[in-house]
Amino acid sequence: MPSPVTPPSLFPPLSPSSILAFQFSSWYSRFSAVTIKSSVIRPLTAEFKEYLDSEGVFLPEGSEDVPAESYLSDDEGDGEEDEDDEEKRKTFAFPAIDEKIRDAVKTYGAVFPKLNFSSPRDAAWMLPASSPLKCTSPADVYLLLKSSDFVLHDLDTDSVFDGVESVSGDRPSHPYELELVLRKWYPVDRSRELRCFVRREMIIGISQRDPNYYDFWNDVNTRTKVVDAVIQFWEENLKGKWEATDGNYTFDLLLTRDLSRGHVIDFNPYAPRTDPLLFTYDDLFELLKSRISSITDSPPKPEFRVIDSRTHPAASRNAPTHQHNMVPIEALAMGHGRNIQEFSEAWEQEVRRAVVEDD
Repeated sequence: MPSPVTPPSLFPPLSPSSILAFQFSSWYSRFSAVTIKSSVIRPLTAEFKEYLDSEGVFLPEGSEDVPAESYLSDDEGDGEEDEDDEEKRKTFAFPAIDEKIRDAVKTYGAVFPKLNFSSPRDAAWMLPASSPLKCTSPADVYLLLKSSDFVLHDLDTDSVFDGVESVSGDRPSHPYELELVLRKWYPVDRSRELRCFVRREMIIGISQRDPNYYDFWNDVNTRTKVVDAVIQFWEENLKGKWEATDGNYTFDLLLTRDLSRGHVIDFNPYAPRTDPLLFTYDDLFELLKSRISSITDSPPKPEFRVIDSRTHPAASRNAPTHQHNMVPIEALAMGHGRNIQEFSEAWEQEVRRAVVEDD
């Protein structure tokens, strides 16, 4: 780990090994006691990657009692598919993965999926809003993954290692292999989610993660209590326990209802690819320099930023998260010239046809 007196840089260098430290299977065993119970299916086959890369949203054979080739058609005709197109479209089946998903559902009650780094949060709208990302069958898992833009990052090696510096002799101890993670699902109160920023083994900033205003964050005593709880959690469970990161990372924390404890939701690199939320990386750089300059004295506590009013600039993002990915192009076309009731009826008919109709 760099000496505290070494002049800091805006971002720490990234190597292939340090990037791979953040894939789920790399850190889960180390921190399983302070995170959500999960199962990892690894490695996935080239055929599974091909399925995720393929065009359209459709389910593999055997994942559910629906035709394997059913999907929302781009045709605007009578819904009948061209026979030549159907012959060309490859079908997929993953019975071994299906069985592991069913085992995880049986163990946990329900799961939410992710790949090595990314979760399909942008596709949460595909399942009931009352239980976003809640999967109780292989079909649910595949539907989320196939509907997500986020998980595409994990399919492309160039994206995974974007921004990595070429270091002579630095080779990952294991090649990059796609993995499917099944995490125990439970309802999450997003008001209690935080993102914490760690540089040079010092926690320098804490940000509210959800871009909505919650009035309880205006209470000074509450914020002080939370900062102390985060520091205690970090010092007891994370500090100095992750050599591969050189003490540079971010972690997302979900606080308990009483705001006194928490557990890790995910880790991310301290890099431009990770959203600094209510900070900028320039802000965090200044905080780092302040911490370094006072390292021999009593170091300041990490700065905690929240959305403290409905007029806060960040609160303008109160529109549905990932709304750009929430409406399929078929829905946009179908909605033209229809009122809400007519659109709802037409969309339900289209979904029913796509799921039930054979050939």
